[in-house]
Amino acid sequence: MKKHYVIFYSPGSFVAEETRKEIDSWSVPKAKAMAHGIKERHGATPYGFRFVTRERGGKDFDSKEVKRSGMYYFGGKIWTLAELKARNNSKDRTLIWNMETNNWSRVIENMNSWKWVQPLKKGDRVLSFKPRK
Repeated sequence: MKKHYVIFYSPGSFVAEETRKEIDSWSVPKAKAMAHGIKERHGATPYGFRFVTRERGGKDFDSKEVKRSGMYYFGGKIWTLAELKARNNSKDRTLIWNMETNNWSRVIENMNSWKWVQPLKKGDRVLSFKPRK
């Protein structure tokens, strides 16, 4: 048995809030449409999503993840470490430290509901997206 899911990520207090929904295929247009119905605590709406496929064999007690996509971000501003250093904003001090310490060359800043910054990794994509108000 094989099932596909889309996991939506929204800003949380300390970690991202997650909502997982079954989907018939790894369809970006379908996932984008589904995102408009997601609302988490404090009115947070998704900054992105990823697909996962879970599979269970006849003798397996539970399913296991067999495939995972990169992140799909719902728009946002991409910042490089050099750009953040050049803008010389004291509010970026912790972010710059995290980027240097973790060897992140780029981050994405999304403000669909609340400001959320994540490392932009290989295989991640930034989509054109307008959240419905």
